[in-house]
Amino acid sequence: MIGRLVDLSGVSRPRLGVVVALGAVATSLGVALIATSGYLISRAAERPPVLALTVTIVIVRFLGLTRPLARYIDRLVSHDLALRSLGTIRSRFFARIEPLAPGQLDGFRRGDLVARMVGDVDRLDGLYVRGLCPPLSGLAVAALCVVAAAVMLPAAGAILAAGLAVAGLAVPALAARWSREPSARLAAARAQLSSQLVELLRAAPEIVAFGAAGSRAEAVAELDRELAALTRRDAVRAGLADALVMLAAGLTTAAVLAAAVGARASGSLDPVLVATVTLLALAAFEAVAPVPRAARELAVITAAGRRVLDLTSRRPVITDPGAQLPSPPRDATIELAGVTARYPGSPRPVLEQVDLRLEPGGRVALVGTSGSGKTTVTNVLLRFLDPEAGALLFDGNDARDHRQSDVRAMFSLVGQGAHLFNSTIRHNLLLARPDATEDQLRAVLARTRLAAWVDGLPDGIDTLVGEEGRRLSGGQRQRLVLARALLRDAPVLVLDEPTAHLDAATAEALMADVFAAAGDAAVLLITHRSEGLNAVDQVVALDAGRVTSAAAI
Repeated sequence: MIGRLVDLSGVSRPRLGVVVALGAVATSLGVALIATSGYLISRAAERPPVLALTVTIVIVRFLGLTRPLARYIDRLVSHDLALRSLGTIRSRFFARIEPLAPGQLDGFRRGDLVARMVGDVDRLDGLYVRGLCPPLSGLAVAALCVVAAAVMLPAAGAILAAGLAVAGLAVPALAARWSREPSARLAAARAQLSSQLVELLRAAPEIVAFGAAGSRAEAVAELDRELAALTRRDAVRAGLADALVMLAAGLTTAAVLAAAVGARASGSLDPVLVATVTLLALAAFEAVAPVPRAARELAVITAAGRRVLDLTSRRPVITDPGAQLPSPPRDATIELAGVTARYPGSPRPVLEQVDLRLEPGGRVALVGTSGSGKTTVTNVLLRFLDPEAGALLFDGNDARDHRQSDVRAMFSLVGQGAHLFNSTIRHNLLLARPDATEDQLRAVLARTRLAAWVDGLPDGIDTLVGEEGRRLSGGQRQRLVLARALLRDAPVLVLDEPTAHLDAATAEALMADVFAAAGDAAVLLITHRSEGLNAVDQVVALDAGRVTSAAAI
C-alpha cells in the first residue's frame, strides 16, 4: 500500500533517500551536541589546562551552529517534497478518474467523491514529512547511537539497544495495531459526514419547505458525535503510546547510568565518559520519539490512501484502440446499428437492438417517456458507454476503432443537466473553444438571442452566473448552454431534453431559435415534449429501450 502511494506521488527513491539522509544528519547533530556537551562539562570539572578543552569547545560550538542549519535544510527539503508530491497526487488522481466518468463513477455519492479528492488526498501530505522520513532517519540514528555507546561501554550499548527496540519497534507496532481499525472508521465517518453535508446544503430549500430541518440536522449531529468519539478514542491511544516511549526512555537512561557508574567503580570506564554515555542514551530517544507517531500517521495515511487508490487503480472500461483510424470526416453518416447497451452492474440492458441513423445536416427527434433509454443513446454516441452488441458507426467504421477524443469532437451536447461553472459568461463559453475570439463570442450570443441581454448587464460578458448558473433564469441558462454548444461548431448538435424545465411558450421560442442557429449541423433532438417536433425530418419512438416506430415527417 505505502509503495503504491509512493508511486502515485511520483517521488523517486533516490530523492526520498536524500530527505531521509538530511533528517538523519540533523538528528545526529543534536544527539552529538548533547553527548559532547556532557563530555565537556565532565572534563571541565577535572580542571585541566584550558588548551586541553579547546578542541571539545570548538566541536560543541560547531554542533550548536550546524544543528539548526541542518534542521532548517531538512524541513525545507522534506516539505518541498511533500507539497510537490501532493500536487502530483492531485493531478494524477483527476487524470485517472476522468476516463471513468460518467459511467464508472455513478455508484459514488458526490460528497464521497469530494471527500476522496480533497480530504483523503490532503491526508497524504504527511506521507513523507510525518510518515516515512522520520522513522527511517530516526532508526538509522538510533543504530549509530547504539554503536557509539557500545564503543564506550558494551553493557550500555546492549541496554540502549533493548530500550530503543522497545521504543522504536515494539511501541510503534502496538500503536499501528491500535490505530489501524479506528483510522479506517475515521476515514469512512469523515466521508459519510462530508456526503451528508453536501446533500444537506444542496437540498436546503426543500428541507426547509417540508419542515425536515430538525431531523436532518440531528442526523448530521449524530454523525459528528460518532466522529468525535472515534477521534477521542484515537487520541487516548496516541497519548498512551507516547507515555510508553517516555517510560522506556527513562528506564533505559537510568539503567545505562547504573551500568556506567558500576563500570566507573570497577575502573573499566573513564569517569568523564559516565555523563557522556548517559546523555547519549537519553538523546538517542529523540531519534525514535517520532516513530510511534509515524506509525499512527501511516495508519491514517493508509486508510485515506486505500480510498484514493480504490479509484485511481480502476481501469477505464472505455479505452482507445491500439491501431487507430483517422478522425471521422465532418460529413460522416452516424449510425447506431443494432445497439444493445447495459450500464455496469445493471441486471438488464437499457437499450436493445436500437437502430438510428443521422445523415449530414439531418434533423431527427428521439421521443419517449422518462426511463425509455433516450439519455443512454447520448452516452453511446459520446462513447461514455460502449454497446455490448451492435455498434456505433461513422461511415461504416466502428467508433471503437477511433480515438475517444475524435468521436466526441463530432458532437456538441446540450444536456438537461448541463453544468455552468461559478464563473463569468465568457469563461463558461470558452469551455467549448478556449481560443475563441471576442467576435466569435459575440456572434454566438447573437445567434442564441442573448446579445442584447448580455449588453444590458453591468459587467457584460464578464458577469458572474453563480453556482450552476443560479443567477440566470431557466431560459437564459438553456440559451447560454446552447451558445456554448454552438461555439464548439461540431457536425452534430445533440439536444437532450433541452426544454425540460421551461414553460411551453419559452420552450417553443427556444426550439425555434435552436434550429435556426444550428445551420448546417445535424440535429438530434431527444425529448418527451412536443416543442420542436415540427422542425425535424424524422421522429423515432423509443420505449423500454426498444425502437417502436420511426416515421419521416
